[in-house]
Amino acid sequence: MTASYRDLRVWQQGMALVLAIYKQTTAFPEEEVYGLTAQMRRAAVSIPSNIAEGKGRSSDRDRRLFFCHARASLLELETQILIAKDLQFLPDPEAAELIASSGHLGRMVNP
Repeated sequence: MTASYRDLRVWQQGMALVLAIYKQTTAFPEEEVYGLTAQMRRAAVSIPSNIAEGKGRSSDRDRRLFFCHARASLLELETQILIAKDLQFLPDPEAAELIASSGHLGRMVNP
């Protein structure tokens, strides 16, 4: 029997990044709740979601496609982290930590 998507380290790292993004975005300005906060959370949630969906696919081609979607969402999130840092919604140390986590995850997701 094959392992569950929950056993994949890449999925576990993706979930950890989601939790970190949710934690950091709670301090964003209230007027960003439907803007950058929501956008970052959606991008973050998309990463482990696509990994899980890819794991459930029956062909290698389909699995690779969903891992590519996860990588695209990760790059979107990295851009949003940099925007949040530049707007001073995220302090430099927290932004650096999120970027480092996303870089590590990106190396895991790359085909």
